[in-house]
Parts: sequence; C-alpha cells; structure tokens
Amino acid sequence: MKHIVIGTAGHVDHGKTLLIKTLTGTDTDRLKEEKERGISIELGFAQLKLPSGKQAGIVDVPGHERFIKNMLAGVGGIDLVLLVIAADEGVMPQTREHVDIIQLLQVKKGIVVLTKMDLVEEEWLALVTEEVKEFLQGTVLSQAPVLPVSSVTGQGIPQLLQLIDQYVEDTEERVSTGKLRLPVDRVFSVTGFGTVVTGTLLAGRISVGDTVQIMPHNLISRVRSLQVHGRKVEQARAGQRTAVNLTGVEVEEVKRGSVLVTPNSVEPSYRMDVRFLLLESAPKNLKNRARIRLYLGTDEVLGRVRLLDREELEPGQEVYAQLELEGELVAGKGDRFVIRSYSPMRTIGGGAVIDSNATKHKRFKSEVLEALATKEMGTPEELIEQFLAGKQGLFTVEELITAAGLAAADISSGLQNLIAQEQIKVIPADKKELYVSRDVYYNWGQDIQSMVENYRREYPLREGYPKEELRSRRFSFVNNKNFQYLLQALEADGVVKLQDKTLAAPGFTGELSAGHKKMVESMMGAIQGGLFQPPAWSEVVKNHKLKDPEAQEYLHYLLRTDKLVKLGDDELYFSAEHYDQAKQMIIDFLKEHKEISVAQTRDLLNTSRKFTLPLLESFDRERVTRRVGDNRVLV
Repeated sequence: MKHIVIGTAGHVDHGKTLLIKTLTGTDTDRLKEEKERGISIELGFAQLKLPSGKQAGIVDVPGHERFIKNMLAGVGGIDLVLLVIAADEGVMPQTREHVDIIQLLQVKKGIVVLTKMDLVEEEWLALVTEEVKEFLQGTVLSQAPVLPVSSVTGQGIPQLLQLIDQYVEDTEERVSTGKLRLPVDRVFSVTGFGTVVTGTLLAGRISVGDTVQIMPHNLISRVRSLQVHGRKVEQARAGQRTAVNLTGVEVEEVKRGSVLVTPNSVEPSYRMDVRFLLLESAPKNLKNRARIRLYLGTDEVLGRVRLLDREELEPGQEVYAQLELEGELVAGKGDRFVIRSYSPMRTIGGGAVIDSNATKHKRFKSEVLEALATKEMGTPEELIEQFLAGKQGLFTVEELITAAGLAAADISSGLQNLIAQEQIKVIPADKKELYVSRDVYYNWGQDIQSMVENYRREYPLREGYPKEELRSRRFSFVNNKNFQYLLQALEADGVVKLQDKTLAAPGFTGELSAGHKKMVESMMGAIQGGLFQPPAWSEVVKNHKLKDPEAQEYLHYLLRTDKLVKLGDDELYFSAEHYDQAKQMIIDFLKEHKEISVAQTRDLLNTSRKFTLPLLESFDRERVTRRVGDNRVLV
C-alpha cells in the first residue's frame, strides 16, 4: 500500500487545525496552551482515511511567525501540501513565508484550500481566488487547484477529500530500499515503555528488533516496538509517519533534529557544500560569512555562509556556497534546506545539499566551482570518478553509494562503464570487490616501487621492505586486511614480489653482491673455525673492521638465513652446521648411555663450560633433551 504524508501550511488562525479535525475527526491541538490560545504551537498529527480506502498521515504545522521553526520541522518530509488561506483575509505575511519555504523545499504537489467560505460573499470569494492564483504565479504551486471550503458547514469538504484522494493516487511512493533515515520531530516518554520518538520515515525500512544509530549523538539503540497511525506494526517503510519505542536511551539524550539511521551509514558534519538561493524577498544583500539559522530535516543549527565566488549575494541570485555550522548535522546529497536570518528571524533563502561532508575550499577558484558543478549535476560515472580521484582509500559499493549520494543501480552501472573504460581498478577481496581510481592505483604502485628500491639500496642484506612498516608509513588510511588485498593485486600486476612479512622488487632472489658475499663467507669462516668454541661476535666484528650499524645488518642477515644460531648471550653465536653437529653428537651419546652430565658434554664436544651450558639449555628449549637433576636425558 502506498504511504503518503500530507502537511498544512498557512497564516495563523486561518483554520488549519479545524480543517484537519473536519477531515479526520482528530483535534491536533494537544497542548493546554494551544487550547487556551487557540493557535497551534507544536506539530500535530492525524490519520486521514480517504474515500478510496487509502490512508495518509497528516501533519498540522503552526502558522504563527514565532513558531516557524516548528513549522519547518514538520514540512520537510511531506509529499503533498494543503496551503490554507482564510477567505475573509486572503494572503497574509505567514502565507508568504510558508510559500517561500514550500518553494525552497520544492514540495511540488499542493492544493490551495480557501477556508471560512461561509463568512464571505461569492463576489469576495472570487476576488480572493484570483488574488491567490496571482500570488502563486512563478512558484511550485502555480498550477495547484484552489478549492473553497467551510470546516463549520462542511461545504466543499467532500470535494477536497476526492481531490486529495486523486493526488495520493498520482503521487510517487518513496523508495523503501537503501539505508534507514528517520528525522525525529517529537520525543517523549511513555510509562512502562520508555523513550518514544516520532518522525516521517524518509528512506528505507525499520523493523521491531532492529539496531539503530541515533545521530549526531552517536547513540546505539534497539527498536522495542513500532506504531504507524496508532497501530502496532512489525515494520514501517519510507513515507509513513512512524512512532519508534527505543531501548537503552533516555528522553534527555534524544532531541528534535536527531536522526535514526542504519548504524555506520552516515557521518555528521560541520561543513556542507550547497547550492544556495537568496530569495527575491530578502530585505538586503547577504555578505560572505553572514551568520544564519539553518533548517534541514527537523533540525535547526546556527552557522555561517561562505560565498565561494563573491563578497555579497544579491536577492534573487543563486550560487555555490559552503555552510559552516556551529553544531553537527546529518544530511544527504540532494536534501533541501531553508535559511533564516540570525536576527531578526525571517526566511531569506535555501537550497540543496551537494556534499554533506565537505572539506574547506579556497574562495574564488574556478576549479572548485567546476568540481561542485560536477558533484551536483554530473553523471554517475563522473561522480564516482571525481570521488575516487580525490580520496585515498579502497572503497566498497556500499561506501560509494553513501559517498556519492547515488542509488545502488546508478553506482553499479557507473562502475561497470568506468571499469570498461579502464578508469577504475577492481581489487578482489573476500566475498566483495574494492574499487580505486586507476590513476591513484598507478601512483601507489610507483610510490611502492620507489620505496622498495630505496630500501634495498639502504639495507642490501635484508629480505625486503616490511609490510607493516609500509602500511603505517604510507597506507595508514587502509585497514590491514584491505592492505593485504592491495598488495596481492600489485603482485599480480608485476609491481612487487610478496614474501612472508616483506615485499621486494619483482625478480628479487636474495642473492648478495660479490662484496657482501665475500664478507659473509669471511665472518662465517671465523665462527666456524672455532668449532664448538666460536669467537665472540664482538671479536668477529672487530677483526672485520665493521661499524655497529653495518655489523648489525650482517648479524640479522646471518640469523634470518639460518647460518647462525643464537645461544642466549648476545655475544654467543654458533654456526648452524656446528650447532646441528653438537646436537647429533649428544643424541647419539644419550641413545647409548641414557643420560649425560655437563662435564661429559664438555668433554664430548672438546669445549668449555662457557659454551656447554648454553648449548644444553638451547636443546632443552627445543625439547631435544630434558634436565633431570644435574643431567640431561632424551625427551
């Protein structure tokens, strides 16, 4: 079934609340103060059952100038607006401001309802009708029908219901696929149930038991229960007015302006790129960095407007700009917003979000404006290419959908086209694919090749560049798992050769230069010459006239290539050949004599106690021998 939300708009005391009560039977003035003053202060909600049997949610918004921010919280998620104008007064100040807001939010479907027709003569009604049509020329409601009604006598109400029914039939349903997004317009507590939030579900679905994230506060909660139009449901979908009972959060932790989202699907931001229109009705030019009030979804945030190509914006002009906010805000590409002046408060402009997590731009730069134009109007291919070219990282399809603000189908087709054009490199990963710009991937390969070659020149005795060191120094923006996938792709493309913990240039064999090889043979000869009483490492270094850093490189090489075996002491190293020979001699002795003492080992190897004890302790660690009292036996 189609799910549509209808909203009212119009000047204070023009009969919006009474009209809704006549249509639905529900009095949306729920606060005592509203009853006493006879005006709506907060948002009101009701369910409208249409002649066809379809149902729609209806939002009653305040008309009084002092409560415009409450009106903005309700009008953002509507599909159809009822612009209410009293026939005895006609177009009034808040009528004009509400129409400006409808225009800025691009609510394109609407019906003009002339209320209180029972209070005026037919000639006056005809004049007001013409005045309204003239007033709406050039707005999104220029083609909206104008229908006189009386909420008191019921005249015109059946015709209005039929007209709404037809509009609901013709209104496209919101897409229920994709990530959850529900801006909160009310928060309250219900005894025995806890925190309840309400709002219009803008995208996706929400089900009982779902885990949700409350942004920008970054709270995690679970959905205990759901209601749509006062009925308990297991699932709500885009376009429905929804009440969500949340667990694990207090009423004080959530506020109007919060947004329920799929966990980790959005990031709040202090800066947004936008297309901004200053209304012709704005009283004066808008200067760069003017302080403003931003209304987006159900939130209100203070901020400043950075004009990117001028110092002042004249009424009626439209430009690219950045909004620098004083509080975090959750937004998506294409979201419509309204801006009011900081003081005095009045609606002066609005527009659409281009990038909800923008970086700070330099002003008066043509390339910045061109990039924003691509972000706003570019094809899926252009948007994907622009995003990947400007980001360091490997991205999944889901991350591209969120970043580019495109539908999954557009991302998929755009990726395929770019892959066919060899503009994107696809990196296979576990049950998914990672994407990176071909140019970025090529530059990474060049950087790695250069780093590996330089490392080889600086450390010719080492196996290769340590993988983890490379990631921490050059690729810290890529997690370890994805980094391994990247290295595998680079190896497949012949850029590097992967080893256990290092990487080297393709074709690397580990062969030493003639000079290094000669030095290794000489050092090993000195150690092997001592048989089971090898010289101390410091003595070998001194005799070969090596400085400490170079000596350490040779030592690491000899240990890594298993030419030497370290025996506890930093000075004591056996050649692997003689270490294995000593081990076999002891094993043979134990097979015949069952046990061996330290003294017997010393005599067997014709060595000293200095070397005997470390050897036996090493064999113990290898579980070749086991100490029993002062002797050793075979394990």
